Amino acid sequence: MDKSSKGYAWAVSAGFNAALSAISTKLPFHQIVRYGMVLLFNVTMWTSYVNSLKALSSLQATVTNFATNFISSGLVGFFFFHESLSPQWFAGALLIIIGVVILSKSSIETKVSTD
Repeated sequence: MDKSSKGYAWAVSAGFNAALSAISTKLPFHQIVRYGMVLLFNVTMWTSYVNSLKALSSLQATVTNFATNFISSGLVGFFFFHESLSPQWFAGALLIIIGVVILSKSSIETKVSTD
């Protein structure tokens, strides 16, 4: 697994953990348990995000994190909490996925140090 693949895996992990943090607030547990879950998922999300920044550009890491969070939160809300999603949401999700694929295929120029 090359460096960028690991970076994308970390960014996707960060997005899933961010979504799990939001989802955990809707679960029927005691408030203290929900706060603990939110804290745990946020710490895990930030750890994963920082690791993704070590392998990817900040744009690639951030967009991948956001896309994973947005899509997984929406789908969990739809399937598990029976929230409605408009056709525009699905069109937007498709455009976000296309954008992430384009960004992942783009080449990032490395800065040349003049020191």
